[in-house]
Amino acid sequence: MAAMVRACMPLRTPPAAASSTATAPAAPSKPRSNARVLVLGGTGRVGGSTATALSKLRPDLNILIGGRNREKGESLASELGEQSEFVKIDTGNAAMLEKALEDVDLVVHTAGPFQREAECAVLRAAISTKTAYIDVCDDMDYSWRAKAFHEEAKAQGVPAITTAGIYPGVSNVMAAELVSAARSEDGEPERLRFFYYTAGSGGAGPTILATSFLLLGEDVIAYNKGEEIKLKPYSGVLNIDFGKGVRKRDVYLLNLPEVKSAHKFLGVPTVSARFGTAPFFWNWGMEAFAKFLPVELLRDKDKVGKLVKEIDPLVRAIDGIVGERVSMRVSISFISISALYSSHCNVIQVVSTVRAYYSTQVVSTVRAY
Repeated sequence: MAAMVRACMPLRTPPAAASSTATAPAAPSKPRSNARVLVLGGTGRVGGSTATALSKLRPDLNILIGGRNREKGESLASELGEQSEFVKIDTGNAAMLEKALEDVDLVVHTAGPFQREAECAVLRAAISTKTAYIDVCDDMDYSWRAKAFHEEAKAQGVPAITTAGIYPGVSNVMAAELVSAARSEDGEPERLRFFYYTAGSGGAGPTILATSFLLLGEDVIAYNKGEEIKLKPYSGVLNIDFGKGVRKRDVYLLNLPEVKSAHKFLGVPTVSARFGTAPFFWNWGMEAFAKFLPVELLRDKDKVGKLVKEIDPLVRAIDGIVGERVSMRVSISFISISALYSSHCNVIQVVSTVRAYYSTQVVSTVRAY
């Protein structure tokens, strides 16, 4: 057993993102003294924390807080300082979106949830305006629609990265590291499994609740000996050891994009992903929702949004008791079993830092041309 454990440690600079729609020369930089980064969904918890992390990491950046809530946006921009400002944007308005992107070097799309979104409107606008693009998508269908823009982005010289978060995102990099290590020892990985644990909502706000409920309405795509299979959501429970500080936790099957990416690009024949939360009765609730709520309800973003509004206050209250922690375990098997672990105490901070690092690397590339 080979293992590496990092518990509650400062995050090191991550490698390049694993899922990219394009690996092309960067588009020519838009002339100005400082790079400008637009954070879409910047008035939410995920987007706001990403903007804050970017500001700390690169104080020279001009950061635009994009969203619909002017009061929240202007308040955050004021906190970040004179380098920041609020921009009112509706991602459903193509003309408004393209106009906003004309004067920025990078757009970071955090305006989820991405489940049940029919169009990659922000990516399309980014390619049209030759603006570098990053999203934090965690939906399989959306991520593969984004990948379909690969050739178009490449032709326009637009760097574009999808699923650039912690999971999926860093988890993909962990998987690639394990597969590479196995092959360097003349081993061929037979099975790759992603395991995730988050205490409560992880402080990420109502969006994570909406995402979780919408995923309960999707069949789980997994791979068994090269064959694509469909499984029931929040089934197939396993009790997994996440190492120091977390130990053993129950995790359940969910339809996550890194499964298909790992199978297609890393060439592993058997791949799956599981997720679990705390306290334990939230898992029971998720199981019950998956089994007994109509699929039509779980696939309706408006109805799920109303459900989240009812449940969110209770989740916030319990979050204060269980605390925050996110843990990942990525395991492969070939001759023996190897695993990489990562565990962090402040969920929103680590996720935002990861996204900020991805963003600064893209900005640096764009500005170099």
